[in-house]
Amino acid sequence: MTAPVTLVVGAAQGIGRATALTLAASGHRVVLADRDLDGVHETAALLENPAPSYQLDIRDRDAVDTVIADIERIHGPIEGLAHVAGVFSVASILDCDPDEWQRIHDINVTGLVSVLRAVGRAMRDRGSGSIVVVGSNSAGVPRMGMGAYGSSKAAATMLVRILGLELAQYGIRANIVAPGSTDTAMQRTLWADPDDADGARGAITGDLAQFKVGIPLGRIAEPVDIAESIEFLLSPRARHITMQTLYVDGGATLRA
Repeated sequence: MTAPVTLVVGAAQGIGRATALTLAASGHRVVLADRDLDGVHETAALLENPAPSYQLDIRDRDAVDTVIADIERIHGPIEGLAHVAGVFSVASILDCDPDEWQRIHDINVTGLVSVLRAVGRAMRDRGSGSIVVVGSNSAGVPRMGMGAYGSSKAAATMLVRILGLELAQYGIRANIVAPGSTDTAMQRTLWADPDDADGARGAITGDLAQFKVGIPLGRIAEPVDIAESIEFLLSPRARHITMQTLYVDGGATLRA
């Protein structure tokens, strides 16, 4: 019988790439998917053992269903899902371009639902599995200029909690990891100089004018910090944890 796999959606860079590397190092047989096929191939090349890679735009529901079915048929049952795919945007609620608002929610909410349905139904049929979705600490506390992003992550958080409730009777767990500022390409778009590591200083010290309190631990996260939390929640060590949000933000939200 083919060993089960762990699917990493959004594996081309940043937290997704770190998650793929961390899971593979801890013994998971990973399968990788991302809209950026070149990026996901680069991630696969970093692994000690070959990993199947799929190009997938999660906005395409039919493509999601096809890819998930192909993975299960060719590579084995999906026992773990690490959903890291998502996009970021900064704009006020009043001034955000409607098309940009729609794009954020199409990916962060509707696309997520497509993946959860396709993977969750297969897990339900087998009566086993674990799901971790990367959300954001902005889902739990208001952030200036993050109307589209924060609301999409708040919706994603509640979706996963409800899914966890629906799947609990089948022995399937669903949890959220909520990062704060993390040193990724997405985060660096907020810095004056994306190549200057000191650009993180603003996130660390906070900004009272923006009602941001900063990061008590005095550092922003590295992608591996988030990946390690995902690995834990997917593992049997977390077998009695479901419907929970694990904030990995250095205390930035004061757990609001």
